[in-house]
Amino acid sequence: MNKQLKFVVEQLNKEPFHKGLNLFSFDSLEPLQLLQLLTDVLAAIDNKHNVDIREESLEQTTVRILGALQILNYRPPETGPDITGFQQGLVHGDKSVLHPLLAWLLARVPQLQKRAYLARYLLRIEIPYEYMQDEDVAQIYSQYEELLEQFKVHHKEHDKLKESGISVADIRKDIQAMEEEKDQLTQRVEKLKNRVKVMEDHDQMLETVRKLHTEKERSENLAQQQLEQRNQLMHIEQKLQRIQQQLGALHQASSDATPDSILHRMEQETRFTENLVKERVPAELEMIRGEVQDLQKVLAEPAMCQVDVAKIEDRIQEANRVVAQLSEHRISSNTSSDNNILLLRQQVAILIRKKAKKAEELHLLHEQRTGVERDSTRKKKKHVMRLEGHGQMLREDEIKSYVEKIRTKKSLFKHHQEKLSSIRAECGVLARTEEVLKQRLAAAMANVKTLKVEHGILDSDDIEDEEKSGIENVQESVPADTAAMQLQKLLKKKKNDLAPQIKELRPLRQRHQDMVMQHKEKKAQYQSCAAGLESSRSLLEQDVKCLWEEVSESESQYHLLNSKIKLVHQQLQRANDEIKAYASSDPDEGKSSIREQYNKIIVEQEMLGKKLREQQKSVRETHGQGLQQVQMWRDLASLLECKARCIEREDHLLETGRAVCTDEERFLL
Repeated sequence: MNKQLKFVVEQLNKEPFHKGLNLFSFDSLEPLQLLQLLTDVLAAIDNKHNVDIREESLEQTTVRILGALQILNYRPPETGPDITGFQQGLVHGDKSVLHPLLAWLLARVPQLQKRAYLARYLLRIEIPYEYMQDEDVAQIYSQYEELLEQFKVHHKEHDKLKESGISVADIRKDIQAMEEEKDQLTQRVEKLKNRVKVMEDHDQMLETVRKLHTEKERSENLAQQQLEQRNQLMHIEQKLQRIQQQLGALHQASSDATPDSILHRMEQETRFTENLVKERVPAELEMIRGEVQDLQKVLAEPAMCQVDVAKIEDRIQEANRVVAQLSEHRISSNTSSDNNILLLRQQVAILIRKKAKKAEELHLLHEQRTGVERDSTRKKKKHVMRLEGHGQMLREDEIKSYVEKIRTKKSLFKHHQEKLSSIRAECGVLARTEEVLKQRLAAAMANVKTLKVEHGILDSDDIEDEEKSGIENVQESVPADTAAMQLQKLLKKKKNDLAPQIKELRPLRQRHQDMVMQHKEKKAQYQSCAAGLESSRSLLEQDVKCLWEEVSESESQYHLLNSKIKLVHQQLQRANDEIKAYASSDPDEGKSSIREQYNKIIVEQEMLGKKLREQQKSVRETHGQGLQQVQMWRDLASLLECKARCIEREDHLLETGRAVCTDEERFLL
């Protein structure tokens, strides 16, 4: 718990909360402050919760927080209270409920922000079935579902782009490269236009080419539209088939449908499905898992050759031989207990088979029974109608009115149930308030008694107690015959002593009551004034916050527009200088223009390209001769190396005394 509190305090002291709390101050927060803190955390996740809980009722706060927790898929801890206790603890601002909730929210803020954002668009609108029968409503709802699917696709693409790690710098480089390519293409187009201008009827040819491109694009668009319309037609036909099937099933079900028959049929289907799920499906699932495990083992083993297969077959034969020997040995040495186990196993297998067969028979009998009940209910209805003098069954509008009555009763039941839950929550709050007030009353009475004792003020109860104690003391100390006289004297003396004090006490009591009433009035005035000031302060804070946001937005927009204006002025100045240089008759000023500089660079690059092409041509022409010369030089180098080796060998032979040389060596020498 301490680690949890430390984590919550650390997260609340960070951005965007900046609460400046410590463990002691956080633990000493009031329930209303804890609920406001929970609302601030929910506002960091979803901005629609950015409200002041003092401006809304307790019921609105509870409904809003519970709806947000349902969207965020929060589940209370198993060790904590149940759902009802959780709701009551949330209403009362219980620390045992709110502390784990805050820890859970603060540990998952990014994921919950994404979930809240998606829930804003992906929570489907539930439309009653009778309204879906309207064509316009059905069409709008289908468009709504298509938009939901498009949103899912676009959101997935957005997440993929985020995860791909494409940076803004790379995109800017790509844009810059594309702009350079665009400028190059523009220059090439200008050159081609200048070349084409020389030709006759170039305008007519350009117009023809433009029309050709337009028609090609139009034909491609028409083909795309035709494909989309075919896909839409196919989807509409499939949807129509599904709707017709649903309509047929509904007509068939509503022909003989009563609440009792539907409930009975659902119970039978539930029993049969439960039987399948508990008995047949687990056995099949276990068998499939065993097969999958065997296949995985086979896939995990390395590939086998023919020799490995032969070895495995030999092992299988040897294992079969051992199994046969063991079975013969077991049969020969089998005891009565083994026979009993074998009999029991056989009986169990027989019972399992019988049970499966009986389950199938039970399913068939259920189907027959439903058919018989359907026929019997139809016959009973006809018989009742004949007895009542009606010649027809219930009409469709009567069935619809009956269904509408049931729905209205259901909505009323839900409304009253919600009202009852709110009343229960309010009762819990009032009980808690009553308990707190009783505790405060007891503390106040104790303080009043202590103050009376300190100041020596006695109430009538205290006087009676004192008189009783004095009488008892007199009765104990005085004999029985003189007790009455002494008692009367003591009473007179006490009354005379207490008379001035009682006279002084009466105006003090009246003054105390007046002070209490005045204190209550002043306290009520103070609370109302404080509440009004607090509400006005919160409104002013919201206005100031909105104004600050507007100021910051206006400043950023102002700086952005100033920078854009500066860029536009620079570009305009550059364009004006270029126009002046281009239109000027001064050749020196014309040379300094950007157009002339780029033309000069283009001419230089063209000359360089021309030189490089000539060099390439000459290299291609002399490539074969150069290869021959290289080969000749290599042959010459090998001959020279061989000649050097021969000379070295001859010198060696002369030194050793050998004077005979081979013909090849003489030839080389």
